[in-house]
Amino acid sequence: MPKRSHAKKKSSHDRYKDENSYHDERKRSSRKNKGGGANVVELNSQSAHLNQAYSPRRTNEILRAQNSAQQHYIDAIKKYCLTFGLGPAGTGKSYCAAALAAEALESGRIERIILTRPAVEAGETLGFLPGDVNEKFGVYIDAFRDILNERLGGGTVDYCLRHGRIVAAPLAFMRGKTFGENTFVILDEAQNTTPSQMKMFLTRIGEECKVVINGDLVQSDIHGRNGLADAVDKLADLPKVYVHQFEREDIVRSGLVRDIIDRYEPA
Repeated sequence: MPKRSHAKKKSSHDRYKDENSYHDERKRSSRKNKGGGANVVELNSQSAHLNQAYSPRRTNEILRAQNSAQQHYIDAIKKYCLTFGLGPAGTGKSYCAAALAAEALESGRIERIILTRPAVEAGETLGFLPGDVNEKFGVYIDAFRDILNERLGGGTVDYCLRHGRIVAAPLAFMRGKTFGENTFVILDEAQNTTPSQMKMFLTRIGEECKVVINGDLVQSDIHGRNGLADAVDKLADLPKVYVHQFEREDIVRSGLVRDIIDRYEPA
């Protein structure tokens, strides 16, 4: 005689609950995927499992300058609408700017962070990169991910990326946009812009917008005069603009980096 199954047959009410749960989950998943818009780059999205394992822990400490040069730079960013940070690698130009932006976003003083840079390869061709334009650009802007994770926490950064509170896009995508109030914009590696690109970027600046432009004038990967040098020459004497110059002795990354730059760029 066949054994009788003890499994309880689902009622129509149970099936209705299961279907509703499934559709609710689909809606939540859809909202997660759609959030943020086309200009949001999920930084380092192709190595999310590595981010989870090696992402730096969030710090609750306020940003503290490591030397007087950094303090002057931080004070300038807080005071001026447009700040240029010039100098060699390892001086903390990008870190200080991104940390201040994260601090302003968390406190509610701004509503959005925009990260951009020219998509110029440093003397080598990477060839075909998989994915759409956002995924391709994520390779260039990935250095900011660790800074933002450290200052805001990985979960907060992911949320802000999905909902357009943190936006990363190539410099070419800035054309036609306006950086409105409550926005903190960082243009990194600006020595690789052309004068026309820099003019396009600078004319995006709206009222009550905070803009930081960083770069090293001696590390340009383009031919001819670069947009960073051109902009500094043209704008340095404007009352709302500050140009901060870091020197080799301001390098905080390591003593070895200072020694390496001394060998590559003799005074």
